[in-house]
Amino acid sequence: MNPSPPRSSKTSWTWLSGIVRGRSGKLENPQMTNNVNAGDVGGSVTRKNHLRGVLFKYGPKAAQVAFKTGEFKRQVIFIGGLTDGFLATEYLQPLSIALENEKWSLVQLLLSSSYTGYGTCSLKEDAMEIDQLIAYFINKEDSEGVVLIGHSTGCQDIVHYMRTNAACSRAVRVAILQAPVSDREYRATLPETAEMIDLASSMIREGRGMELMPREANPDAPITAYRFHSLCAYMGDDDMFSSDLSDDQLKMRLGHMETTPCQVIFSMADEYVPEYVDKKALVERLCRALGGAEKAEIEWGNHSLSNRVEEAVEAIVNFVKREGPKGWDDPWS
Repeated sequence: MNPSPPRSSKTSWTWLSGIVRGRSGKLENPQMTNNVNAGDVGGSVTRKNHLRGVLFKYGPKAAQVAFKTGEFKRQVIFIGGLTDGFLATEYLQPLSIALENEKWSLVQLLLSSSYTGYGTCSLKEDAMEIDQLIAYFINKEDSEGVVLIGHSTGCQDIVHYMRTNAACSRAVRVAILQAPVSDREYRATLPETAEMIDLASSMIREGRGMELMPREANPDAPITAYRFHSLCAYMGDDDMFSSDLSDDQLKMRLGHMETTPCQVIFSMADEYVPEYVDKKALVERLCRALGGAEKAEIEWGNHSLSNRVEEAVEAIVNFVKREGPKGWDDPWS
């Protein structure tokens, strides 16, 4: 979630600059990138909001494009939230440096649901495209396995994808959920939501779930009755991390993740978590439901961790280094 009120042809070397969502703040530690010069071929970062790597197609749809920094056989795949695209969070640039130092590639992918496409897509479609990307790395680049990092609604994508038990999901070694928060609980704080849930429910009953809702339901992007209901209704398809779900309901939605090493990175000042929610209690419950996931509570961190970049990178890299390589000799055994 970023809950907004929201094989290949040939690869080519490219400069990718400044494709950024507007919600992020300033990079807090720019000196991390200043020691990498444009002429340093081995480095993926040249200056702030500039990454050097490979831009490639991983599927037949126009949106199915990904950007990779680092030429390694182990990939960390970042899956953004609603309205996200390339360079969606401030920590991605320093994360690419840290992962490259550990011999990992960082991959940012575009899905059909990226940017303003989320309203006419679904978790099922996202999961299919994630599977296509992993298949690309297995078949085209002899991948030794992947790590999935979800930001916001990207966390729902990971949970849903791992439930599909798709063949390529066996190559997923680690799952990291950064800001797994409830779209439903946030949107319930908006005055128009209740009326629009009723409308969406009515449209779905009438067989019009794929038709668009009125503009006031979601001013930022067109949205179908199905996707609005999925994001906003109790036990909708996207409703996985709400504080009012029972332990049994959380287990039903998240319990299949117990076979995958999992980390929950939770921002303790997340602006999209209502004030009435006990964040510490919620994190504990989510970790239990996930089968004993490791928790990383970032004090004062906002939703995208733009104010806690170094802590975000440290938490991710330490977990990947510790859990990622286990069983890597044969990802398919």
